[in-house]
Amino acid sequence: MDWLEFDTAECSIQKTMDVIGEKWTVLILREAFNGVRRFDQIRDHVGVSDPVLSDRLRKLVAAGVLEVAPYREPGRRVRKEYRLTDKGLDLYPVMISLLRWGDKHGTGRDGAADTDGPPLEVVHRDCGEPVKAVVECAAGHPLSSPKEARTAPTSAATRRSVPVRG
Repeated sequence: MDWLEFDTAECSIQKTMDVIGEKWTVLILREAFNGVRRFDQIRDHVGVSDPVLSDRLRKLVAAGVLEVAPYREPGRRVRKEYRLTDKGLDLYPVMISLLRWGDKHGTGRDGAADTDGPPLEVVHRDCGEPVKAVVECAAGHPLSSPKEARTAPTSAATRRSVPVRG
């Protein structure tokens, strides 16, 4: 297969990035996965402005990644909190992959490599071992490199009308 012959407009990675591809969106998802659901808590913990947070939350709700649930503290007005949907929970391996990549390749605030190790650890609640994202085929065979896989068009793939020139 010649990758350049196919249109990427319908690429699943591109569609995913359309939903979660902005920095603040991924950080909001990080908060949701860690149980932070309320607007003011997300804003204060992430350091995002109210307009940006409102926009990203609205987009995540529209995409079906988060859902709005009303809550009311005694003596206060009804407010909203944002909870992951099943669609949102399906992003967990993506978030773990980003975390592990950052643990391995991330740099400190000054641009130098982190030497103290990761600041947080995600471990399995039952056994205490670190959680990792694994790439494997449907038969359970692990893949350690993209060289162990091949990409092939499906019937949903569209050929480009104009070839890419190199």
